Amino acid sequence: MQRRRFLSLTTAGAATAVAMPTLSACGSDSGSDGNVLKVVAADYGDSAENTSQKYWDKLARAFEAKHSGITVDVKVYSWTEVDKKVADMVKGGDSPDIAQIGAYADYAAAGKLYRADQMLSIPTQAAFISSIAQAGEVSRVLYGLPFVSSARLLFYNKKLFDEAGISSAPESWADLKDAAQALKSAGVKIPYGLPLGPEESQAEALIWMLSGGGGYTDSNGSYTIDSTANIETFEWLRDELVGADLTGPRSPARTNRQDVFNAFTRGEVGMLNGHPTLMQQASGHDIDYATAPLPGRTGKSTSTMGVADWLMAFKANGRRKQIGEFLDFVYQEKNVLDFADQYDLLPVTTAVSATMRHEQEHKKLWRFLDQMDRAQFYPADKTSWAGISQMVKEKIGSTVTKGGDPASVLGEIQRAADAMETANS
Repeated sequence: MQRRRFLSLTTAGAATAVAMPTLSACGSDSGSDGNVLKVVAADYGDSAENTSQKYWDKLARAFEAKHSGITVDVKVYSWTEVDKKVADMVKGGDSPDIAQIGAYADYAAAGKLYRADQMLSIPTQAAFISSIAQAGEVSRVLYGLPFVSSARLLFYNKKLFDEAGISSAPESWADLKDAAQALKSAGVKIPYGLPLGPEESQAEALIWMLSGGGGYTDSNGSYTIDSTANIETFEWLRDELVGADLTGPRSPARTNRQDVFNAFTRGEVGMLNGHPTLMQQASGHDIDYATAPLPGRTGKSTSTMGVADWLMAFKANGRRKQIGEFLDFVYQEKNVLDFADQYDLLPVTTAVSATMRHEQEHKKLWRFLDQMDRAQFYPADKTSWAGISQMVKEKIGSTVTKGGDPASVLGEIQRAADAMETANS
């Protein structure tokens, strides 16, 4: 999921905040604050027409119809503000009962969240895809409940490729540079879209780290931000793509993901890394596109970035039983499928994943589903990750500008990460 956002429209970053309370199916409050669930969720839509508020309103009414003693009050906010909204609520002593946001580890470490086994029925706990659920664990205990997921693939404009004489998708970095040069020669405004601006550059950075054989952490979970592989990756981007004027007229450090997505839907971008929701946006603008595995340093990348967005339940209001009943309803197969289907995202339960794999109407998502087995996620289980992610957003773009120093910037982020880990240990 800027999710990401992988997805998110994390992953997707809605442009307009929506904050409408859900309507009760009973027409009024149940009369007992103890039975009013406060839910805060992120918006995956990009307009009032497809806002996630509509999904949550419908879900809440359906739940209330079967649980007459519980009212669900949902407020949906854009991805640009939802994390801060929840943080402010918690700090101000007005915690939601359930939040659907991008990070859970800080709240879990502070003892503010219920464990999954304190809320969910055994069938619901067992339904999650294990690799995604593991990304929601702190010290092997599940606190962050995966809500939706996504993986990343290379998207390319087939018409622009044909006009540039490119017969197939690039498989290596050298192929990608050759294709970008051909697109530039054919007059394409943005041969390769490289969004390293503050919206979700931590995602684009990880995609490139993985394709270069690196990542944010090693197999033991230790930060390896300033590894040789990562430094060489950003040096290549600086010299071979940005330095060769193959990423368009705007500096990648000031280019956000949605900027590049919007340009792709206008037919101005030859190639970019994208998540499943870009398919819907591109198709809506009649862009003839295709997807391919991510190019790697010397061939197809052996891994891709996976993103999950999280549901978490706060202890503050003591509504464990009601929370559990609602979350069991949220994770019913029909409801999981409805949300994933609406936004072209990937499900987090094995049953819905299997359903998508066997239905032709979801064929366009199969390639993304296939990627999940080798997807690597953000180190969201680390309480330091929120701070490090923000630091990456602020600084990573400078590594690829003229005169940029990847070793220095990555070293600075690494030292901050080490300091945070030491302080938290």
